[in-house]
Amino acid sequence: MADDLLLDDVDAMLAADPGEQLRAAASTGAQIRTGLRETDRDIVAAIVDAGLPRTVVVTGMGGSGISGQVLEAIGEVHAQIPVVSHRGYLLPAWVGANDMVIALSASGRTEETIAAAVEAVRRGCALVGITAAGSPLADVVNSARNAWHIPVDVQGRMPRASMWTLLTPLLIIGNALGIIKVPDAALAEAADIADDMSRRCGVEVPLADNPGKQLGLQFAESLPMIWGTGEVGPVASYRAISQLAENAKLPAIHGEIPESQHNQVVVLDGPYAGPGNIDDLFRDRTQDAPRSFRLVVLRDTVEHPQMAKRAEIVEDIAHRRQVPVTEVAAEGTHVVHRLASLITLTDWASLYAALAVHIDPTPIGPIDELKARL
Repeated sequence: MADDLLLDDVDAMLAADPGEQLRAAASTGAQIRTGLRETDRDIVAAIVDAGLPRTVVVTGMGGSGISGQVLEAIGEVHAQIPVVSHRGYLLPAWVGANDMVIALSASGRTEETIAAAVEAVRRGCALVGITAAGSPLADVVNSARNAWHIPVDVQGRMPRASMWTLLTPLLIIGNALGIIKVPDAALAEAADIADDMSRRCGVEVPLADNPGKQLGLQFAESLPMIWGTGEVGPVASYRAISQLAENAKLPAIHGEIPESQHNQVVVLDGPYAGPGNIDDLFRDRTQDAPRSFRLVVLRDTVEHPQMAKRAEIVEDIAHRRQVPVTEVAAEGTHVVHRLASLITLTDWASLYAALAVHIDPTPIGPIDELKARL
């Protein structure tokens, strides 16, 4: 059972977060401003001078790779060339010398990303590395021709808490190449929006007034199916389930409208939906309360009219089946503003979900074991 009382006890929350993930969540605005200030514009200009590639392939994994998914999401609507997010060891077979590969890794030690960067060099691609100075990935980039290194410093934060440290220079490069329109002014405003959301979600703000704590408690008490709409809702949804997994060690289901309404929506008639069903099937009678199914819809403010209609209809379908629904609306006008509002809120919520179920957000034991065994 989730501990809602803990979410109003500031000292208890800080004590339960020895890795200071709450502090890291508050750094989003600062990460964006640091990226604006410290991204080397001479290197960016050199990348632009090399010419517009046929395709941009952004490779990265986990908390680093999510930035590539963001660029792909924005590029799907705004870019005049294909932008592809790639996760894995091997590049797509069609990638060649006319393409640009951008490799993202907070640590610079991610083996899949290093392998992809090495393959990019072998194929003669233009290569950009956004990664820590002195890292193995930086060495690959710095030893290659037609390659540029953008150094970043996550200042001890976990990769999942450093998304904007990698995303900001990536968006600066995309804007400079002319494939997306995210000028510095839009990023600076996104930093302000993130700061405002962090103030509203801060540990001192009581549960009754705190959207991050309220959403986090809902996550902690449910099996959430998180769907996104519009340009940035789907990538924000994927980020949310990833953050819930790493921070709160809780499962969640990712989906996007309209695709999810051709398959996932049918679970509203399944054993996880409706009152009492999870209780009947799985509940340990010694426990106070089960986790129940919840639909969470991350609504972008820029939606196809039919997408908006679909969101409204499916929320009604869920309500009529007594499945609780939470709708989170993006804030701001520019695409990066809306992204910042959704991701900042759900990042905070994932941490409060962890604390509500008495989980330390920092450890990632299974990931560490996988790396050690590899």
